[in-house]
Amino acid sequence: MTHENDSDDLAPNFHGSYTDPFEEKAEDLSTQDAPIVKEAFESHSDSHFGDRTSTGIHIAIGNERNAAQDEKDIDWDDGALSYGRSRHFLGRSALIVLIAAALILGGVFIGIYGWGESDELVVEQVEVPTPEPIPPADEQVQQEEVPLPEAEILELGEIVEPVTAVAAAVSPSVVRIDTSTGTGSGIILDSSGRVVTNAHVVNGAQKVDIRFADGTRAQGTVLGSDPNVDIAIVRIEGDAAFEEAEFASSDTVQVGQLAVAIGSPFGLEQSVTAGIVSAVNRAVQHANIIDGSTTVMEMIQTDAPINPGNSGGALADRQGRVIGMNTSIRTDGIVSGNLGVGFAIPSDTILLVAERIVNGESLDVGFLGLTGQDSALGRPGALIIDVLEGCPALEWGLLPGDLVVSVDGSPILGISELAAKTRITSPGTPVEIGVIRNGEEVFFVVVLGTVGCN
Repeated sequence: MTHENDSDDLAPNFHGSYTDPFEEKAEDLSTQDAPIVKEAFESHSDSHFGDRTSTGIHIAIGNERNAAQDEKDIDWDDGALSYGRSRHFLGRSALIVLIAAALILGGVFIGIYGWGESDELVVEQVEVPTPEPIPPADEQVQQEEVPLPEAEILELGEIVEPVTAVAAAVSPSVVRIDTSTGTGSGIILDSSGRVVTNAHVVNGAQKVDIRFADGTRAQGTVLGSDPNVDIAIVRIEGDAAFEEAEFASSDTVQVGQLAVAIGSPFGLEQSVTAGIVSAVNRAVQHANIIDGSTTVMEMIQTDAPINPGNSGGALADRQGRVIGMNTSIRTDGIVSGNLGVGFAIPSDTILLVAERIVNGESLDVGFLGLTGQDSALGRPGALIIDVLEGCPALEWGLLPGDLVVSVDGSPILGISELAAKTRITSPGTPVEIGVIRNGEEVFFVVVLGTVGCN
């Protein structure tokens, strides 16, 4: 049986990594010394493996050795200890040297990296452009302001509101007109002193009283009128100072834009109201002031308040240009005042008819010679019901069932638009009419005639 003190058990206890130089000598000892050996090992069995030396064994068996052998063993043991301590000291020194070298090299590397980063930072700072000087606060505000048209500036450096600017620009060109039957307004048309107004304002009168924006009064002579389109021309008499109006093309008028009405509602001259353009090319029926016949005209619709006395006055855009002449309002038959639906004759129609009156040209209206109605289904237009014998419509190829959709490129939405387009055009004028026939769009050039069609 194997004992716990057998030499075979010592090697596993020491993990087979260490051999005692005196192990063979211990085997020669007598059995009486065995307890001493066992006692020696037991006394050191609880010590740490790293603390075990041959000193303990030497003490256990020292009684059986001579002094010379003891001295030799002690010398060997001291040499081994010295050699181990020397190797331990050298290992620690080498480790310290390596750590110091690593620290030194790390410091050098960090220094080089930081120096490189600082150099790059300096280069980047040099490349950044120098900011421009910040202007004073008043100059900044001036740069951010959106420039306004010259018409919106009353005095140098004084910026005003749009309606205020329009009123300042247009009011000197709007006059009050008084007749024996009532009061209306007018617009100074040109530098020769002609004033355009509504035919129903002068109402057959030959002389009228004119009051300018600054209160100056003058006499006026009616040069002529066209009751079909409700336009009349009055000439200012005397040497009164006045300022003519600027007219804008009707093509520039857009739905939703600013509309400023200036006139003399209820005799209150130079009254200014504002709104927007509610619609353009609105076909509006009105009665001839002379014979009471009904005619149709294309007009500008606006919600700018218009009342009796505004007739003949200006409807202007934000640039201070006249886009129309205030003419009528729509009422409910109960209230005679403004309900937010007013109509103005477009500027192009004003200039066209005024030229005819001044030049003594014919005021007859153009005529196609057909009857029709609005399209009930599908594409909007004027559906031709019948064409009259001896009139341009039949002569130039239009037929019942044709759907008229355009005149000279302008869209036609219904029969009223077709009548308004043709009646403002003088007889003998060729117009291009687009129709839908058998599902295809075709065009006809028609020379307009007169009412009755000869």
